[in-house]
This record gives sequence, C-alpha cells and structure tokens, in this order.
Amino acid sequence: MALAARSLSRSTRQLYAGQSVLRSEYAIPSRSFAKGAGGAPASLKGDEMLKGIFFDVKKKFETAIGILRKEKITIAPEDPAAVAQYAKVMQTIREKADLFSESQRIKHTIDSRTQDISDVRSYLLAVKDIRVKRGLIDDLGAETMMMDALNNVEKELKKPLLRNDKKGMGLLKAEFDKVNQKLGIRKEDLPKLEEQLELKLAKAQLEELKKDALEAMETQKKREEFKDEEMPEVKSLDIRNFL
Repeated sequence: MALAARSLSRSTRQLYAGQSVLRSEYAIPSRSFAKGAGGAPASLKGDEMLKGIFFDVKKKFETAIGILRKEKITIAPEDPAAVAQYAKVMQTIREKADLFSESQRIKHTIDSRTQDISDVRSYLLAVKDIRVKRGLIDDLGAETMMMDALNNVEKELKKPLLRNDKKGMGLLKAEFDKVNQKLGIRKEDLPKLEEQLELKLAKAQLEELKKDALEAMETQKKREEFKDEEMPEVKSLDIRNFL
C-alpha cells in the first residue's frame, strides 16, 4: 500500500505540474505576504483571490485523487493495453478537473509567449524554442520546410513578413499547405495525431512510474536484508564505501 500511495502521489504531482494548474494569471506578488504590509485592511481582494485559487486547486486535486482511487492502473509501459488505459484515466481526470491536454497546454504556451511578437520569423523561432525546451522532436523536418516557405514569401514581398499582413499571411498559408501536403498531414488527421501524442506521454509517465516503483522495491528489499544481518560497529565502517 505504501508503494501504491507513493506512486499515486508522484503521478498526481506530475499531473498538476504537467497541466499547469497554477498558471501565470494566478501569480501573487511576494510582497503581498510581507508581515504587516502597509497596514492593509483585514479584507483584501488579494486575500479573496488567494482563497479562490486555493479552493480551485483543492477541488481539482480532490477530483484527480477520487478518480485515481477508483481506476486500476497497471504499471506496464510495455503493454499497449495498459498504456491506453492509463491515457484514458488521465483524459478522464483532465475532463473532470478542467485541465489542459498536452496539445492544449502547448497551444496555450505558444499563444501566451508569442502574443507580442509582430513578425513571422521571430514567431517561428519562438515556437521552435518552446518545442526544444519541451523535448519535442521535429523528426519530419517540418520547421526547416516552414522556414524555407517563409523565405520564399519574404523574397516575393521583398520585406520581412508581419503577422498582421493579410496578403503576406495568405501567401504563407498557401506555402504551408504545400508543406503539409508533402508531409502527408491533413487537417482531419489532427485529432488522431493528438491521440498519438497523449499515448506517447502516457507511456513515458508509466515508464517513470515503473522505474520509481522498482527503485522503491529494491530499497525496501535492501533494508529488510540489512535488518537480518548483525549491525556492524560504526567505527568499523569505511567512509569510502559511502562516497
């Protein structure tokens, strides 16, 4: 039971870290917590907002825990059925607790970090940076093809392409459609691609959970074996063995 609780606890932490429950709009200035900050009145909007955040997160946490307690999770990343079941449980948690899916989280990150970027080249570079930092691999070479498409459009326009340039963006969209055609990507295939992404993430999380579980079991086994042996004298221990 201790091992199961440990695994569920880690899974829940991963869930909340991964789905960004505490998003940027919930950021609280550190000075709000300063002792006697400016003799502020007892009832503050900041306090009410903090309470709202706390109860919102608490509700999401309890929702996730409630589902995890009911659903059976088999820690077997090598079994496609176990991976699919785990992904289904995570999807249920996201829906019930109103959390982002991975694709939604990526979209939210891109939107929030690029909203002030005016030119397309800087936008694409920012998206690439987000992809790299999240460990997503562009194994199709799509980014290079997209940048080539942008180069062609800017060469035709004879100026940098801005995101509010409707004519230029129309030309770029046509170029991107050609890229998607070359890569065999269709708009109607996007839900399937999103599903595949969620399965990959589910498998990766199960692999980490399995690793943690095996490490915990091995540690417990060593502790039990150590108890059965005669306790050595402290002065007889060689510190080099522990470095």
